[in-house]
Amino acid sequence: MKRILLVLLLAVSVLAGVLVFNAWRAQPLATKVAFVPVALDEAAMAQRLSAAIAFATVSATPESPSLDAFHALQARFAADFPRVHAQLAHESINDASLLFRWNGRGECAPLLLAAHQDVVPVEPGTESGWTHPPFAGVIADGYVWGRGAIDDKASLLAILEAVEHLLGEGFVPACPVYLAFGHDEEIGGTHGAKAMAELLHTRGVTPAFVLDEGGALTQGSFAGLDVPLATVGVAEKGYLSVRLSARGEGGHSSMPPRTSAIGRVATAVSALERNRPPAAISDVQRELLRRTAPHLPFAQRLALANLWISAPVVESLLSASPVTDATLRTTTAPTMFHAGIKDNVLAQQAEAVVNFRIRPGDSIDGVLAHVRRVIDDAQVEVSRYDDFGTEPTAPAPWDNAAFNSIDTALRRASPETQIVVAPYVTNGATDARHYAVLTPNLYRFAAFKLQADELATFHGTDERIAVAEHARAVRFYIALLREFGATD
Repeated sequence: MKRILLVLLLAVSVLAGVLVFNAWRAQPLATKVAFVPVALDEAAMAQRLSAAIAFATVSATPESPSLDAFHALQARFAADFPRVHAQLAHESINDASLLFRWNGRGECAPLLLAAHQDVVPVEPGTESGWTHPPFAGVIADGYVWGRGAIDDKASLLAILEAVEHLLGEGFVPACPVYLAFGHDEEIGGTHGAKAMAELLHTRGVTPAFVLDEGGALTQGSFAGLDVPLATVGVAEKGYLSVRLSARGEGGHSSMPPRTSAIGRVATAVSALERNRPPAAISDVQRELLRRTAPHLPFAQRLALANLWISAPVVESLLSASPVTDATLRTTTAPTMFHAGIKDNVLAQQAEAVVNFRIRPGDSIDGVLAHVRRVIDDAQVEVSRYDDFGTEPTAPAPWDNAAFNSIDTALRRASPETQIVVAPYVTNGATDARHYAVLTPNLYRFAAFKLQADELATFHGTDERIAVAEHARAVRFYIALLREFGATD
């Protein structure tokens, strides 16, 4: 028995030593990339962004098909960025999306920078809750305010500002550069990015990589992390909404059946909430945690540097917050419920809609099978809510020249001495997925630092971008284009 105890003690000591060694070894990596100041007229750039926000380019739909605001915005672009329009070949796709080509010194694999012109609408009746009118583009308190300030006109204007600046210097990239500005990203991108991707495909264009909106630079978004975290999207979740419907006999509420149509659908929704798809730490998340670990307090570093043994505990901790829980699994979100016409009349039909954001590794068919298995009720009809649905994308590599160039450009544009740059999976859909027909190297990143309260304005009230952060994004694209231009 004593020998067994000694063996166990030795084993525990060795294990503890390995765990501590791994945590000690997880030290911040030194980088030789330094901040490179670029003189810019930040006030003038803010004014141009302000002017762009003032055009209410809400996504055109069959119910509201007008493209007048887009055409007016594009006329403003032509006036504000004359070198871009004079020196780059450009064309309009489906009467609203814009595709530019900047010729390089050679015909090597190009870079494609994407952004979108359209914005989500402002919910009727909420305008009074805005500090400044949502389509006024007010500049105040160091911010540019308005719908689209973050999503996605700041990125779009930053790209144009960077190209205009470099053209003024006489800069020519080594390889061609495409600028692709869709007009319907917020409603799926079918007539914008998808059409441009198909057109480029017919022309045989194979980009070195595509960079669209997605991740951002955040402060305080990861508990215990004191340095900014730049999350570069290397994949994005899929999207599916499922309709659950049931019928009942109806009649007077004084003589209800044991199970009503409403009760049957409510039970189905409750079952889906209780039995969510399983959580798992993906390879992308492992890499994010590995890069973050060296900058965390020792206890957290100990756990993240030893995921081979601590993964279940880390999963449990991440699952405790809706924000981080969403990174681990295909999410389940009941979003609509319709039933009944009067308080004393039994509903003859009840319907609910549940939205799923599908993690890479899962699929639309897999989600539908999960829904039917969990509900297990033949009297609840399960169907797709509409024809829209997207599969999750396969992760792009993060150990290649494309990812490294994004990392380098961000550091050259940022005065912070330390930044963690890591891959992640975006929860929302972007136009980037449409360019998968051209290249697997799809990345999603908007180079501005956002605080928690600013992130909350995304698609919400008081959307705004700091003037200084818009300037950071311009410097980022300048650095990225120079980095790309230096590569033969």
